[in-house]
Amino acid sequence: QVQLVESGGGLVQAGDSLRLSCAASGRYSMGWFRQALGKEREFVGAINWSGNMILYADSVQGRFSISRDNAKNTVYLQMNSLKPEDTAVYYCAARNGAVVTTMRSDYDDWGQGTQVTVSS
Repeated sequence: QVQLVESGGGLVQAGDSLRLSCAASGRYSMGWFRQALGKEREFVGAINWSGNMILYADSVQGRFSISRDNAKNTVYLQMNSLKPEDTAVYYCAARNGAVVTTMRSDYDDWGQGTQVTVSS
């Protein structure tokens, strides 16, 4: 089991930026998901171990970017041009596989989540 710890959430205004971090040891593909109040948890983006395979949800494409620093065992979600509809609890998740996927069920371990609130 992988221990995942997210950080970096907060309250920002529309148009601002935030960077989330997820500390995770091991050779895992990593995903970011989010869950807004009253909604299903949805895929945001994912990156494989080497960083040469990255997927994004259409809703964040061009505004969010994922990267990782394997020397620091950390994955990042850079969120720019934030919108009120980006408000959610953001979770990082680990997958013991080389291929990234968008399916929640493909990920084995989850962090506790960090709240991101974007005011208009």
